[in-house]
Parts: sequence; structure tokens; C-alpha cells
Amino acid sequence: MLHTPPADTKDVAIATSALKKQYKNGQVPVLKGVDLTIRHGERVALIGSNGSGKSTLLKCLIGLHAVNEGSVQTLGETFGSIPTAAQRAQLRKQTGFVFQKHCLVKRHSVLSNVVHGMLGLPGSWRAFTQATAPSSWRAKAMSALDDVNLADKARSRADALSGGQQQRVAIARAIVRGPRLIIADEPAASLDPVAGTEVMRLFSELAQVHGITLLFTSHDMEHAAAYSDRTVALKDGQILFDKASCEVCDQDLRDTFQ
Repeated sequence: MLHTPPADTKDVAIATSALKKQYKNGQVPVLKGVDLTIRHGERVALIGSNGSGKSTLLKCLIGLHAVNEGSVQTLGETFGSIPTAAQRAQLRKQTGFVFQKHCLVKRHSVLSNVVHGMLGLPGSWRAFTQATAPSSWRAKAMSALDDVNLADKARSRADALSGGQQQRVAIARAIVRGPRLIIADEPAASLDPVAGTEVMRLFSELAQVHGITLLFTSHDMEHAAAYSDRTVALKDGQILFDKASCEVCDQDLRDTFQ
């Protein structure tokens, strides 16, 4: 059963239409006409085998990759039609992105790593460390750390934390500017099962508490079922199904991963 887009476009956080993406050296398009609509406040899991196009789609959504055909609208704006780099940066500031690898500066403190989430703002050179950051930025970083239950680790070096704790720091960095949308690419894939479940639970709770739209990729079907409202499956660059997560059945998963 395909998801029905909302009639009111003001309710839309993400919308793609006939989206196609092909890399210069590629013989086959990675994305082959993707139509996807995500409402504000939804939690959506994107599943699919390696090479299905999941990561490419995420990067197209935030303008890291240009599309070859079709359109992408994120938070009401089309990246290709935004005239200046400053305006594109302004849109990206409303979006938090969390990678599979934590991408922390390990020799810096936990608090400094969260302050790095302010990079891109005016005067962002001051976000290099917490010592040079304005007090208001440090306060927001501490609040974000409190949200992920790591305020007591603020002064610790990032490399002194466990993998799960480091990913929670990455989440704090993603939410420090109060984004309307969080996109996460396999955020629990490099973690042990207990830490992975804790990270996904945090994502889900923060999205619900703060009204943030959440789109995450996952190979863990238990995470997709437990922490998303909808599951979208990609296969060979196309949407195979888009349905309520509670309706995904074993046959759907076999069709997706075979």
C-alpha cells in the first residue's frame, strides 16, 4: 500500500518527484524516479540492501548531491532553485545529519564537539572549541547533552567515551541548533545491540518531544518497526513499498533484501 501525500503542502517536510541520480562514471542510475513525501513530525525508516540508493537519496535531500532529473523539496525549499550559498546554508541549519561513524574530534571535549554543531552560523569560527564559543552556545550545547543524558561527560575527551556514548554526542551536536528535520544514515550500525537500541530510542523520543521530523536508514528491522511510523523500502534505486511500519510483513522484507 503506497503512502498518500497530504493535500496541504505546508504539512510536507520532504517531497521528491521523479528523482533520478546518476554518477558521472556510473553506467546505471542509482536512483530511478523516486517519489517520496514525508509529513512534518513523521518518523520514517528507509530500508534496503547495500547499493539500493539509500545514502544517495539522503544526500540528495540535503543538497550534498545534485539530482539529474526530477525535483527535491526539503522544508519547503528546492535546493536547485536557491540562488546563493548563504541561503542554502540557512536551509541546512534547519536540518541535523547524523552519520554511521560519529565524526567527532576525538581530542576535543564532549562539550566542544556539541558546540561544533553551531558551525555555519555567523561568527562560527568561535564554535571551534567551547572555550571560544559564546555563553549562549555553550548553554544550548549543555541542554542538548542533557537531552541525551550525557551532561556529566561535558568536560571529558570524546575518545574517552564508548561507541554508544559517542553516537549520543553526535545526536546532541545534530539537535543543538533546534532543527526541524533530522536525517540519520545507519546511526546504530556500528554499535552493539544494547547501545544501538538506546541510540534509536533517543532519536525517537527526541523527535516526538521536540516535534522533529526523523528520517533514518537501517538494516535492523526491529528498529524500523519500533521507532518509525512508516517504512519505505528502496530496491535497485526505486521505491518497492511505502507503508505503515506496523503493516510490514515478512514477505515485504524478503522482497526487499533478496
